[in-house]
Amino acid sequence: MVHTFTALGQYLAADVNSGAVHVLDKLSYDLLSLVEGPMGESLPDQLAAQLSQYDRSELEEAWQELKGLQDQGLLFTTDEYIDQDKAMQLPKQAVVKALCLHVSHDCNLRCRYCFASTGDFGTGHRMTMDVETAKKAIDWVVAKSGKRRNIEVDFFGGEPLMAMETVKETVRYARSLEKENDKCFRFTITTNGVLLNDENIEYINQEMSNVVLSLDGRPAVNDHMRPTINGKGSYEVIVPKFQKLVAGRGTKDYYVRGTFTRENLDFSEDVMHLASLGFRHVSVEPASGPLDDPFAIKKEDLPRVEEEYEKLARALMGRKDINFFHFNVDLAQGPCVIKRLRGCGAGCEYVAITPDGDIYPCHQFVGKDEYRMGNVFDGSFDMNISGTFAEQNIYTRPACRDCWARFYCSGGCSASNLLVNGDITKSNEVACEMERKRLECAIALNAIAAGLGESRYTNCNYTDCNHCDSCD
Repeated sequence: MVHTFTALGQYLAADVNSGAVHVLDKLSYDLLSLVEGPMGESLPDQLAAQLSQYDRSELEEAWQELKGLQDQGLLFTTDEYIDQDKAMQLPKQAVVKALCLHVSHDCNLRCRYCFASTGDFGTGHRMTMDVETAKKAIDWVVAKSGKRRNIEVDFFGGEPLMAMETVKETVRYARSLEKENDKCFRFTITTNGVLLNDENIEYINQEMSNVVLSLDGRPAVNDHMRPTINGKGSYEVIVPKFQKLVAGRGTKDYYVRGTFTRENLDFSEDVMHLASLGFRHVSVEPASGPLDDPFAIKKEDLPRVEEEYEKLARALMGRKDINFFHFNVDLAQGPCVIKRLRGCGAGCEYVAITPDGDIYPCHQFVGKDEYRMGNVFDGSFDMNISGTFAEQNIYTRPACRDCWARFYCSGGCSASNLLVNGDITKSNEVACEMERKRLECAIALNAIAAGLGESRYTNCNYTDCNHCDSCD
């Protein structure tokens, strides 16, 4: 499978199975776009006839150059995973290596698009996690992580700063277990920033390997979508705090993370505004929801959204001061095979734990009783649900099998699929279209920056992450 496309004025081809990317001239692009399978020794007459605007000798030369790439294993390569049926045999008893720890099911903002029902996850009951439950969650993941050394814990909500003492005690407790259990905990916190103060900023910058800062962009956009409980805007309160936190992080990771909706499809302006505030690492995500969600991106919005991604990509060309999350694609260093096939690992390698200790496949399944997997206090863990999620990969999801982007997106989001289609296996096509456009822009940006003609994935072919702790 070869995907040919144009982006940012470039003629490009991506060989899906090898990961090779090629920058082409117009003639080679037009020719390759008509080739439906592996190339033979000579140019077929019917293709030459379809491209009669070009000289036959030029077409013959281009054919041989493309054929040379095929001979090098850089075009029309075979899918080694499906040929060997590896994907259908991925381990279903994967170790749990990451927790989304819901230390708060309460929030001090009332974001209009909030998937968590402004903090209580639709339960009607606002609460924070006590220290005992948090410790039980840490004990649980230590036991479930097997030989896996690195464990990720994301403090989440609602707003986790509303349970800051629980956060601190959890970190202290987890650190106390590291040496004896040969574990290394890495912590992330996701915050809206309202409760940030000098003490919290210092603590977060000391203990958190990553921090996600929620801010939607321009003041009018942010304050319309992210008001406080009393209906006032949050922008002026949180921006100075975020700037102070980022200034003190040194080389540690962070992302300023926003959401765009149908009400601000000119979201490239929000990305550039966040950059103007001094934030280098920026992620602005599309709102997702069921068909009746007034904020979720709809099919009819896609032309405008795709135009906006290309506009943003053009604005970022040559910019080293902005790292836009969705344009990150490393053409030379692909992830290991397990990630290419299965993605985030929700429900099998990654779970969410609520303030009362209930376990769900991820934060977006919390509150859906049919997806409750167990509880940290009784040690239960529903392996049938876990197995169902472990089976989800780019070959078991019908729409993914023939999609050129499958090795980049790794099958998309089960929660998004359920939200839109009522089925974790049925792809959310609107989200898929946006992902494909983002990838085209990302590939074009990388190709322009590197001046490359081709690139390949590295070959990490382990299908069990217990072999290696070098990746995330």
